[in-house]
Amino acid sequence: MGIQIAPSILAADFANLESEIAQVSDADWLHVDVMDGHFVPNMTLGLPVFERVAQVSPLPVDAHLMIDDPDRWAIRYAEAGAASVTFHLEAAASPVRLARELRAAGARASIAVRPATPVQPLLEYLDEFDMVLVMTVEPGFGGQELVESTLEKFRLLRAEADKTGADLWLEADGGVTRETIERVVDAGANMLVMGSAVYGAEDRGAEIAALRELAKDDHGS
Repeated sequence: MGIQIAPSILAADFANLESEIAQVSDADWLHVDVMDGHFVPNMTLGLPVFERVAQVSPLPVDAHLMIDDPDRWAIRYAEAGAASVTFHLEAAASPVRLARELRAAGARASIAVRPATPVQPLLEYLDEFDMVLVMTVEPGFGGQELVESTLEKFRLLRAEADKTGADLWLEADGGVTRETIERVVDAGANMLVMGSAVYGAEDRGAEIAALRELAKDDHGS
């Protein structure tokens, strides 16, 4: 799989959300952060709004659930139209079971970790997940600078996936910009979440194209 760009609507104008989503239609995925004010100190949107976003999006939607009790709620987001559902290792009671339930519901199953959470416990279960999302900033708010030490997690995960033959996507979420994209891709990430980097540009389509070229320059894909 080549590099995939996933703009995050956390940086979009929520008063004009359908228009904002249409302006990033040249990307590969739409990243939607669902925050409950408990797992992270911020709140965004819930199921009714998410369902409408999925209905109007020209891109497949990845629901990033930064919420308590994803074992209860994650399937609801798959049923609401998410092509991929990402839940946090720190919040899930039964991560493998939940991943299997998501796959059975027709969604890609993805697990996420905060910057300080080690990925070693995931290594023997990589075939249970379609993607691992590594938070490259502390979750909850956009516009933060990338935590450089998180890049080692991508190297470790990519090496293990290559060794076992797992078809695993690695997603970087937070602080991915023109200045950091090459380092992130070089570390092994192939799904790149970008909020401010895309939505802060006047021409979102041109910015997506420019970011793709920067990723190709370093990664050759």
